[in-house]
Amino acid sequence: MDLMGKLSFVVFIFCVLISLKEEKAETRKGLPTFTLYSFDSNSTPVDLVSSHKPLEYDFYHDTCPQAEKIIRSRVRRLYEIRSDVPPSLLRLVFHDCFIEGCDASVLLDSIDGVDSEKESPPNETLKGFDIIEIIKSDLEEACPGVVSCADILVLAARESVVLAGGPFYPLETGRRDGELSFSELATYELPSPQDNLPSTIASFASRGFDERETVSLLGAHSVGKVHCKFIANRLYNFDGTNEPDPTLDTDFLNHLRSRCNNSLITLGSSPSLSPSSVDDSPSPSSVDDSTFSTSSIGEAEVEMDSEERGSDFGTLYYRNLLQARGILYVDQQLTAGEETETWVRAYASDTSLFRRDFALAMRKLSNLGVLTAPMGQVRISCSKVA
Repeated sequence: MDLMGKLSFVVFIFCVLISLKEEKAETRKGLPTFTLYSFDSNSTPVDLVSSHKPLEYDFYHDTCPQAEKIIRSRVRRLYEIRSDVPPSLLRLVFHDCFIEGCDASVLLDSIDGVDSEKESPPNETLKGFDIIEIIKSDLEEACPGVVSCADILVLAARESVVLAGGPFYPLETGRRDGELSFSELATYELPSPQDNLPSTIASFASRGFDERETVSLLGAHSVGKVHCKFIANRLYNFDGTNEPDPTLDTDFLNHLRSRCNNSLITLGSSPSLSPSSVDDSPSPSSVDDSTFSTSSIGEAEVEMDSEERGSDFGTLYYRNLLQARGILYVDQQLTAGEETETWVRAYASDTSLFRRDFALAMRKLSNLGVLTAPMGQVRISCSKVA
């Protein structure tokens, strides 16, 4: 028994030593590294900097409890007199978050000879800056220096989606505003409405979006208008052929030409634009034919929801693609790939599926590259660094 007792004691000590060795190894694995970002299996950026505060639901509960209510109320009141609010804010949030994350950098004005993002060619037709400043003014009156412009933008955009007939999606808050603007990145890294499918997929993949998410995000093109100068090449001189884009339905081609004015052919090449060259003009559900301006070649526009105003958000967009009636080349290209066409068909037939996927994609977009305390700042004016 003495021998057995000794053997048991030795085995016990041996197990303890092994356990301590494994615990030490795991501790070493868990030590913080200098890597700021890693990627998960879906190539989505993952923040590993634990010293920064995470986003939270109802972040302003103590410091500005009425913040989200104020944003919602102001967006709705503006929408009553300005039907361009949804497409304006949808474009604005995309153009902000796609370039260095959702840090409100797109809102900054140029200063000391340094160009801002809003001055870059893809952002020349952006609107909605005044909407954000109005909301910011409301919040500064209620709780000065508390709510960031970055949070205002993503929350206002969410409200605009709801107003356009799209889904509500939950958002955490606590974003901080960036201190830099990235004009050159905006010029070269925003997707173009002229992009083919591989370019579009690569562009969105660089921000962590897969093909399904890309197809759902482009459903935002359900609202707003597009300047005719950005589709002129599809109507008259596609790819330098002096012929229209062969992927366009013939009847729809004639419809677009009648809207855009035949003299568009004299325009020549148009500048590179952002993925949603969709303009933030009045939304389709609240305009009539008199809103089309064909007196000026560059100002003529076509509604994205050109044939059925007030339809379910997203549904008609995907159905039109299946009928070769996509207005933008980047949109019609979604039917050129096996996987992307599968999702186009799915969303065209299942509105609930689209609304779910669009909500998830917008939530993911709104969380791209966010700054949280102690990084960034809270601007007093969204157009100027504090």
